[in-house]
Amino acid sequence: MTYKVEKVNPYDPERPKQEQVTELFNEIAPVYDSMNGVLSLGIDAYWRREALRSLRKYRPEKILDLATGTGDLAIEAYRILRPRQIIATDIAEGMMEVGREKVRDKGLEHIISFERQASESMTFPDNTFHAVISSFGVRNFQSIDQSFQEVLRVLKPGGTFLFLELSTPEQSPVKELYTFYSKHVMPVMARLFTNNEKEYAYLPNSVALFPQGREMMAILSKNGFRAIRLRRFTLGIATMYLTEK
Repeated sequence: MTYKVEKVNPYDPERPKQEQVTELFNEIAPVYDSMNGVLSLGIDAYWRREALRSLRKYRPEKILDLATGTGDLAIEAYRILRPRQIIATDIAEGMMEVGREKVRDKGLEHIISFERQASESMTFPDNTFHAVISSFGVRNFQSIDQSFQEVLRVLKPGGTFLFLELSTPEQSPVKELYTFYSKHVMPVMARLFTNNEKEYAYLPNSVALFPQGREMMAILSKNGFRAIRLRRFTLGIATMYLTEK
């Protein structure tokens, strides 16, 4: 099945989404952390911490951070969960290079490593990881179904899949305030970091068309996951999904 968000491309509707997403994030990698913090008003770090705390009871020893970006979730996962190993993957080498520098600065190279992997065609063996985690990356997948099937494949039996995504609040007046912010305030703030209008238009467009809530839970169930839960943060601006193999 094709979802509307999979057709939202940063540049050209005729080119593959994965190719364009790679190009976009390689281009903005040097300013990504600053831009992300400004656009989320700094609250994205809180969302990551709270989501990762949900995994404490599972005590995962080997973790895959999918669509790692600049590695913030992987670094926070080590701090909170203390696993033996974290493999952080992405399709944008520019983003991972920023992450590698952060990991080197923190002396965590023996725990966190980076690999270029596409979410829908990973090279890891079956039943490799105790947990797969991701933050704000699923809406960039070229194929959500293929990617989720790959996550299920590389998870060990009983393993957990946790991901965070931006979402559209469903209740008034937060819904209207968020719509105003994403359409009028976010583009102005994003111009501080990039002059390409398509780059900052892609974010709100992909969030608006991303399946969320019960629709996302149904997608996870269809792809073989069980015990599916969600938690909304900050009045529904972000949503955490937690499920098991």
